[in-house]
Amino acid sequence: MRVPDMRDVEVIAPNLKRRLSGVTSTIVQLVPVQARSLGIATIGPGLPSSLPRMSWRDLPALWRRPRSGRPRIWHARRNVEMVAGLAMSRLLRMPLRLVFTSAAQRHHKGFTRWLIRRMDAVIATSARSGSFLEVPHQVVMHGIDLDAFRPAGPGESTGPDDLAGRRLVGCFGRVRHQKGTDLFVEAMIELLPDYPDWTAVITGRVTPEHRGFAEALRKKVADAGLGDRIRFLGEVPDVKPWYRRVALYVAPSRNEGFGLTPLEAMASGTAVVASDAGAYAEMIVPGETGAVIAAGDGKALGQAVRPYLADPELAKAHGRNALRHVRATFPLAREAEGILGVYRSVWARG
Repeated sequence: MRVPDMRDVEVIAPNLKRRLSGVTSTIVQLVPVQARSLGIATIGPGLPSSLPRMSWRDLPALWRRPRSGRPRIWHARRNVEMVAGLAMSRLLRMPLRLVFTSAAQRHHKGFTRWLIRRMDAVIATSARSGSFLEVPHQVVMHGIDLDAFRPAGPGESTGPDDLAGRRLVGCFGRVRHQKGTDLFVEAMIELLPDYPDWTAVITGRVTPEHRGFAEALRKKVADAGLGDRIRFLGEVPDVKPWYRRVALYVAPSRNEGFGLTPLEAMASGTAVVASDAGAYAEMIVPGETGAVIAAGDGKALGQAVRPYLADPELAKAHGRNALRHVRATFPLAREAEGILGVYRSVWARG
């Protein structure tokens, strides 16, 4: 959908990367919520036409302030977007204020630190990501779309269907070393022989550079004689129903930026076992909504998963707790309100 009048746009959320990423997903989910109370537009490739958006032909309009008289905010989430914002505000003298959201769980490189120091405000998506920043910042954690990610409704499938076993444990996301897919597979090879009611499902894209990694995992599963109990489903058209079908979700990443999958699972009423990568440890309440283990610790992962396979009622109870926790703490509207507070602080400075 086109923005009818740039004079009403006070915030621009650029997406200057064609390939789908976590940042793209954040923009797609968050902008419609922000648009309920704010003049906001996106710009860039790879975004659905349903979002309010401006075109490159609208850029000259940025030399004029919006109807409100407040300077527009350019909300960057990548280095290239910070560079573009600085070019427009410093070189082209457009009346823009620059906000940057950082999800990185590492020390930034020199050029990134230089860019961040030139922002008018900085948001960290978790306390952990904020600990790597060297500038004042505000923590605003990501939220989740509670309409899109929800428990199963009446008549919806919640079981394995044509899969072996009666209950499913899942691991979703790109199949690669960073995501810890191998740790999940190894834990399942160890555990599933003891729990014949359970089947493991793995969904997600295998990109060419990780094809060898994925094939090695498939061979390991076949060698263990568990080809019907550990299933690689590939990239599914819609992962949301799978969150509702699994009784336990496992997020074994070795490193993450933020990592939304545990929130997606908990919003679907599913208990979660996760590593402490990204912001996972700030999402999960150990012993109530799931468990958290050290990233990369395969032995600890198996130990954390085992109680749920041994006691399916524990998985159900923690799934119910997880749903209540996400609804109270991580609605998308709360994230939008937190970001709006940052915008208002920028506007208050003129």
